[in-house]
Amino acid sequence: MTEVISVRFAERGKKYLFDPQGVDAHAGDKIVVETAKGLELGTVAEACHAVEDADIIRPLRGAVRIATAEDLKTEEANRRLEKEAMVICKDKIAAFGLDMKLVAVECAFDGNKILFYFTSDGRVDFRELVKDLASVFRTRIELRQIGVRDETKLLGGLGICGRPYCCSQFLRDFEPISTKMAKNQSMSLNPAKISGSCGRLMCCLRYEQEAYESLVKNIPRNGAFVQTTGGYGSVLQSNVLRQQIKVRMDGTDETDIRVFDADQVATVPGGRPKAGESLPNVLKYVPPEEPEVPEEDPWKAPQLFAESEAQKEKPKSAQQRRRRKKGQRKDKNR
Repeated sequence: MTEVISVRFAERGKKYLFDPQGVDAHAGDKIVVETAKGLELGTVAEACHAVEDADIIRPLRGAVRIATAEDLKTEEANRRLEKEAMVICKDKIAAFGLDMKLVAVECAFDGNKILFYFTSDGRVDFRELVKDLASVFRTRIELRQIGVRDETKLLGGLGICGRPYCCSQFLRDFEPISTKMAKNQSMSLNPAKISGSCGRLMCCLRYEQEAYESLVKNIPRNGAFVQTTGGYGSVLQSNVLRQQIKVRMDGTDETDIRVFDADQVATVPGGRPKAGESLPNVLKYVPPEEPEVPEEDPWKAPQLFAESEAQKEKPKSAQQRRRRKKGQRKDKNR
């Protein structure tokens, strides 16, 4: 076990582990830490706590100090510089006629580098742009191309559900998503309905994928020949969440459609038997036990009158019974 502190550099960004090195930091404090990019100002997400050695990526960099008033002034000046750099860089991009979209600007805490994030459909030759920006800001300039998912995460916004984007709220890493997930969840395969604002498949499709995968195992596919507690038939439709299957029963009447629970249906291996072959018995259904209802005594006299309040509230102790009798005698004397 190793003592560490967790620090975030973005408001809802990923948490990074650092060696406290004697710095007494509490959750919510601004702290200066040493990173691969130099000194950075972040926010303490978790105070000093123990973590398994296997969960730590070595070497573990350390905390430098709790942010001072001068550090906060420097951070505020950097934020102003980022806004200024955003405007200047957009003008430069238009002047050079580059096919790129500027998304965000990040200024290093010590001011030795300005990082520009942009998106583009292809490769962009921005060497002249970098030289021009370096002559304006007199510091090291870096341009980094990102994807549309990263752009949405940086900019934020509201999704079709009316809530802020998951990627900008709590998602730390983007996991692969496929249309098979939407199909398993019985969603429309219309790209407009299963895509997020970034144009990619919605991240929330993955949230319930494991639950659907386990539930689908109990559901026969549409069109399968099945045995039910009411006979044999073909599956018309299934509800994965409710674990119910709609079956068209075999017989002369094709309108005989019934709904069964998943445990009342079993798929017949090999499908419908050929003419002359016997129907196999593959259903192993155990009906639920009904609760036992106590038998009523037919000779018991019916209760004609409700019990009085005095009969309902029986004294719990001898002392309470004596008090009640004493009160009744006082009432008679009156």
